[in-house]
Amino acid sequence: MSGHSKWATIKRAKSANDAKRGAMFTRLTREIMIAAREGGGNPDTNFRLRLAVDRARAANMPKENIERAIARATGQGGESEALEEVMYEVYLPHKVAAMIQVLTDNRNRTVAELRKTVSRAGGQFDGAAVAWQFMRKGIIVIERKPSINPDEVFEVALEAGADDIDIGEEAIEITTSVESFRDVREALLKKGWELASAELAMVPTSTTTLDKEKAAQVLNLIETLEEMDDVQQVYHNLELPEEVAA
Repeated sequence: MSGHSKWATIKRAKSANDAKRGAMFTRLTREIMIAAREGGGNPDTNFRLRLAVDRARAANMPKENIERAIARATGQGGESEALEEVMYEVYLPHKVAAMIQVLTDNRNRTVAELRKTVSRAGGQFDGAAVAWQFMRKGIIVIERKPSINPDEVFEVALEAGADDIDIGEEAIEITTSVESFRDVREALLKKGWELASAELAMVPTSTTTLDKEKAAQVLNLIETLEEMDDVQQVYHNLELPEEVAA
């Protein structure tokens, strides 16, 4: 779930049970495969693959799984899946804008499943045009620790080209342009700081605030969408109320 608070998303992912971990591995494997297929199997020269591999390692995916996914995508490990990357624009209930990123081997099946799921929950799938409400940005998160000086993180990130740095109680969230994302990421890593997350994401330009009951309704649908096999990410512009996020 990728909404206003990236740190809330990461903490939620860290507490996933074993069943959800299996689904996470499937998504990460597909992400590695499509990155390797598009840019080659060397993470040193394929930045998108490097990010995918970093995410897989952060999720404790076994090294052999990562290597097998790259081999399959580059034709070294048998026939690979004919995966297609698609982004769908929808309105969730109460006019919450969302971008659903999928990797699928059957677009017709995926569209039918998404349309049914969103429509039944009171959202709008057909004809929705919400992309203008999002911008592609780099999002980097560093967990707050006693060994990390937030002011130093701020200076390093800003010097490397970051657009915005939000220093919270639990994490430091850094926003960059697509162009400066790699430079900022590398500058932070050179300082020896562990990154809780580093990815290119669709970030909302404005957010929607709902009361607790309506927000919970939207979050239930987002969770349902995230559990679908073909769905990689659900980006949305819902501002999470504290009681709902907790």
